[in-house]
Parts: sequence; C-alpha cells; structure tokens
Amino acid sequence: MVKLYINEKKKKGRIHPEIYGHFSEHLGRCIYEGLYVKEDSGIPNQNGMRSDVVGALKELRIPVLRWPGGCFADEYHWKDGIGPKENRKKMINTHWGGVLEDNSFGTHEFFELCRQLGCKTYINGNVGSGTVQEMSEWVEYMTFEGVSPMADLRRKNGHEEPWKVDYFGVGNENWGCGGNMTPEYYGNLYRRYQTYIRRYGNGEPIKKICGGPNVDDVNWTKKVLETCYASPCPGNAHGFMEGLSLHYYVHPGGWDDKGSATDFDEEAWYCTMGKALYMEELIGMHGAVLDQYDPGKEIGLIVDEWGTWYNVEPGTNPGFLYQQNTIRDALVAALHLNIFNKHCDRVKMACIAQMVNVLQSVILTEGEKMVLTPTYHVFHMFREHQGAELVESAVIGDGWITREGFDGPAIQESVSLKEDGSLLVTVANLSASDSYPVEIVFAEKKPRPGEVTGRILTGEIHAHNTFEEPDKVKEVAFEGIAATKEGISFTIPAHSVASLHIR
Repeated sequence: MVKLYINEKKKKGRIHPEIYGHFSEHLGRCIYEGLYVKEDSGIPNQNGMRSDVVGALKELRIPVLRWPGGCFADEYHWKDGIGPKENRKKMINTHWGGVLEDNSFGTHEFFELCRQLGCKTYINGNVGSGTVQEMSEWVEYMTFEGVSPMADLRRKNGHEEPWKVDYFGVGNENWGCGGNMTPEYYGNLYRRYQTYIRRYGNGEPIKKICGGPNVDDVNWTKKVLETCYASPCPGNAHGFMEGLSLHYYVHPGGWDDKGSATDFDEEAWYCTMGKALYMEELIGMHGAVLDQYDPGKEIGLIVDEWGTWYNVEPGTNPGFLYQQNTIRDALVAALHLNIFNKHCDRVKMACIAQMVNVLQSVILTEGEKMVLTPTYHVFHMFREHQGAELVESAVIGDGWITREGFDGPAIQESVSLKEDGSLLVTVANLSASDSYPVEIVFAEKKPRPGEVTGRILTGEIHAHNTFEEPDKVKEVAFEGIAATKEGISFTIPAHSVASLHIR
C-alpha cells in the first residue's frame, strides 16, 4: 500500500501558469506545415494558422509561447521576416536540415498566432550573430506606439498598434550554438544587450531572461550571476534579469545514438525515467547558486527547453528531429510537470520542446491530418494546476524501484488548491510492470462519494497514436475511485498517469 498524505491547509506557493509553456522553433515541420500553412493550402486556417492545431492547443490553455529559437534565434535577423512575403529574404537554415527558410513566418505572424492562442509572448533575441542595435530596434518595432523609424515601419507593414512582449530572452545557448562563449564574456554581453530592451511609454516592462546553463554546468550559473551582480548599480537589484534559463533533454542512449522513440525495452524505460528524475536535482543545484544572489527568489528559473530527444523516425530528415510519442513520453511529461509544480517557488516558467512535429511534441501533423500525442493528454489533465496554490503532499510506503539506471519512487505526485476550494491531484506511476494500491489521507478534508472524479492515461508502454489510429492512447474516466473513512483509495495501473478532482 502506498499512502499519499495531503495537507490541504498548508499552501506552498502559486503554480505559475507559465510552467505549462511551449516552444516553437524554425526547425523541421514545427512552424511550417505544423502551425502555419499557406492561406490557399486547402488546409483550414485563419490568417495562415492551422485551425485544427490552434483549436487543440487552446484546449490546453497555452500560457506562453517561445519563438523563434533555439539555435535558430542566434542566426535570425528579424527584418528578414517583415513586409510583403514575396519580398522577404530567403536563407538556408544551417542548423536544422539545410532547408530553405523563406521567412514567411515572422514577427507579425508570431503575434497573430499568440493572439489566436490567447497566450503570452516570449521572444528570443539574437546575441550570437546579431548586434545591440538590431535587438534594440526589434523591441522598438514591436512595442513603441509613438513616432519613430521602427514604429513607423511597423505601421507601414500593416500593424498600427504595438504588441505586448511579455518575455525577452537575450540569446540562446550562448555556451554552444549561440556563440561558444565563456560565462564571463556572455555575462558582460548580457549586461550590455539587456540595457536596450526598453520599456516604452506606460506599458508593462518586458521581463528579461538571461541565458543560463546547459544541464549541470554550475560554473556557468555561478560566473554569469557573478558577472551580472558585479556592481551595485541602480536597477541592478536582480542582476538586470527576471529569469535565468536552463536546458535539459532526456534520452536513454548516448548523444550519437539516443535510442528509438518506439522500440525500447524495460532497461531503456527505467533509464529514461531516471534521467527525467534528474530534473529535480538540477533545479536544486542551480537553485542553490541563485539563492546566494537572490534569497528572496525574485528571479525565476526558466526551464525553456525540456523533453525527450530520441533518434529521428526512420526515413525522415535527421535535421528535422521528428519523433513519435509513446506512453513513456507521457510519464516523462507528468514527472516533469509534477517536479515543476513542487518547485514553483523558483521555477516560474517552463517550455516543452517542441509544440508540433519536433521532439516531444504535443501534436503531430501530416498534410491535412492531425494527431494528439500522449504528451498532449498529460498537459490536458494537468491544466487546472495553472494559477492554483501548491499544497503540501508526500508519498510514503511501498513503491521504491531499484533498477539499472533508476533508483527512485514508483509513485510521484503534486497537489494544488483552486480558488473554489477544490483540489487537483496528479499522480504518475513510473513502474513499467506493477500497479499500486494508493490511499490518500487529508489533514482535514473528508470527501464524500460523488465528490471525487478522475481521468487516467495508460496503455502498453510502447503504445502511441498514429494517423491510422489517432485515438489508441487517450485519457478516459478513472473508475474505481472510492471514498473511505481515511480519505480516498484507488489502484493506479502500471505506467499510467491519473488526475483526481476533489470538490
């Protein structure tokens, strides 16, 4: 028996909606064919945005979208993507597949997509191959409502009113594809570039995201923060930043052979789960460095690239990073989201990589067809956590797994309290073979029959949705939940994700 203790009286912080964010890069078929099609393509669209994809994403209540990269951001020059489409400059996407990028999806199209989704905007600027002037002018183009060369250019291109930029990332992976910089060098560049991400007029200030570490590179975190906090200048209370990014991908194999998305054994399953659990340790180690400079936790840890990364599907362009999505990915998603929830005091945004057709996407498309992946259903089951209050919870009892590549709990959870007094409990069973009886015990609450409803996502560990079988894996009603004298009892099947709503 596994016991899940919930102290619904002890609130531990607000779960930032942006934890459930997404990432869209000019990579493979994420934007072109996935999110954006030609208006005369024959695929139903609104101003070029696929109606089926946008409709499905709205069901997730997407809080924020990051664009245009990724590695692509540090070779992206925004002026190439404005004005009449027939006049926009064409380029070769040297990072991803060596294909032609015609810049038909640019600044105006991104804001149109976010308008349709009803989400916040997260722009990533070019530090690697761009200039301070270029970044400054982009911010002016997007956000200034007065008379200026860039504001006038925006109006000339058909958008009278300025847009709202909620977040601006100063470069991407500048330790690698964004320039192979040292942390001290990047830290000084960050100080310079962020100066010109100005707040125009009476609008809300743009929240600035500093480029953080790759996985466990604590030295990068230390040196960047040390550089950005080097002088007590006015306005430097938070090191000129509202967030520090972190990137981490999960793959069961090595970097050169990451393993198959659909053909794997239990050893690869547990290796994947173990590497996913490592996110908790990463948040702890980088959070400890942030605590030295920001003990009040004003700066958010922004995990703006996370998810699984396997070998591409056979026969597809290696630079497109197109992979299938199984029950295993659903468990990885649930595990990450539960971790982010439970660290909401420091983790203030996270963006899964990526939204459509790339890596651990929530949607796959092929021509007119669209498939919702197991990961999509996890985001759907967890969506009510957004903006709710994290409450104290703990799992004890049977259920510890020790296997090659994995030493951790079988059952993992997070719990939130909504304004109406209801609770959302999300539970993941990481075991590839064993189900577990679970008893929930509350501090005070005594749910009565009929006050608890649930959803569950499960299936054989390799199960995935295809264009021929789009509903093979989907969430269904969770039967067998019972109210007891102590609280609630149920049995969670092996390799499954469950959500319980308690009124």
